[in-house]
Amino acid sequence: MKLLAPAAVLLLVTYLPTAAVEHDGHVTQGVATVIDGDTLELHGSRIRLHGIDAPESRQICRERDGSAWRCGQAAALSLADKIGRTPILCEHFDTDRYGRIIARCFSNREDLNKWMVGEGLAVAYRQYSSDYIADEDQAYEAQKGVWRTKFDMPWEWRKGARTSEGSDEIPDMLQRLVQGSYSCSPRRTCSQIGSCQEARWYLENCSWGGRLDRDSDGVPCESIC
Repeated sequence: MKLLAPAAVLLLVTYLPTAAVEHDGHVTQGVATVIDGDTLELHGSRIRLHGIDAPESRQICRERDGSAWRCGQAAALSLADKIGRTPILCEHFDTDRYGRIIARCFSNREDLNKWMVGEGLAVAYRQYSSDYIADEDQAYEAQKGVWRTKFDMPWEWRKGARTSEGSDEIPDMLQRLVQGSYSCSPRRTCSQIGSCQEARWYLENCSWGGRLDRDSDGVPCESIC
């Protein structure tokens, strides 16, 4: 029997009906649900888009006139509108510490990771990849999406940096003093935690902190954060 070349196999997979290829270990295909601007759910698996970082769902950016723009919500809604109910195909790269699949995803052959960065709805996640730096540069030059606003990089926002959200944050010196009273022992549940800042400290610094972020979206104890 004559074997197909690898390129032909990939082409065949791309055009197979969704039901025929749902998950083969390297490729996942089907209709996805958008969790946020860089995370999808497909056939019960969470997929984190490779090489990009989008504003978190609760993140706010500031327009030039000072008005608030829910940039995290806008990123998620734009991605949802982009893919609709069209089946997408995701190529797997790795698995992160939360058990999510790291992947590059396509809709009608268009790289969705690239599209998000190019539209200014996400930034290049340079800590992990250089794939989308050129797309970020173009979005910046065109002042698209977040680049027309004052905003915190998503990874800084997750650490508690909220410079674009107003002046009601704890001053840096006081914040350091408060954090100095935190300890990883004993373990705590969200009901035992008094503030979002405290919950974020546990998430970033304690081995058990991930338990405070049950949906793995980077936001712990969402009843207070």
